[in-house]
Amino acid sequence: MPPRESTRPYQALLAKGEQRRSRILVVAQRLLTRYGWRNTTLAQIAEKAGVTRAGLLHHFESKDQLLRAVLDVRDADDEQHADLGGDVIAEIENVVERFRRAPDLIGMYTVLLAENLDPDAPLRARLLDRHRASVEVIAEGIRRGQRTGRFRADIDPAVKAVEVSAFLSGMETTWLLDPSISLDRVFRDYAQALERELTPVDPC
Repeated sequence: MPPRESTRPYQALLAKGEQRRSRILVVAQRLLTRYGWRNTTLAQIAEKAGVTRAGLLHHFESKDQLLRAVLDVRDADDEQHADLGGDVIAEIENVVERFRRAPDLIGMYTVLLAENLDPDAPLRARLLDRHRASVEVIAEGIRRGQRTGRFRADIDPAVKAVEVSAFLSGMETTWLLDPSISLDRVFRDYAQALERELTPVDPC
């Protein structure tokens, strides 16, 4: 019994630390969406998160580390909710759920992407790797459909995947500009049009 009692303060401290770290990440997402990484400082994030700058640096040693942690959250959210081996048409239509589930992550990622297009930008390599991985997931979904005969064999999966990726990225930017658009209808219509394009024509 005494050993168990002695661990409680430590466990409580760990839990409090995780809560503080999560709060910092949430605040960082919002400020990055609004101001971008160039105009967002660690001092601003610390103030809005209700911690000292030293307290923030306890969890994130630098601005670069914090930026990468925020992207880790976005990537983890994607991986948790995506069915990488599932039906590619259904997965594209279901992307609309991300807009409801994680609007701050969409805004943050779109702003960081725009700010890091320069080859020397700090997050360029990571964002490019993520983009290429996403395109490959879509391409592989199309290839699966081709192997089963569901999709036309004359479609280049790599090229079509780039098109789909461009649609998804464009919709994120469009929605940030005009949140009133009908996401459900746009995604449903696009997924249905894509399926019609990929489906082999019945010779009869």
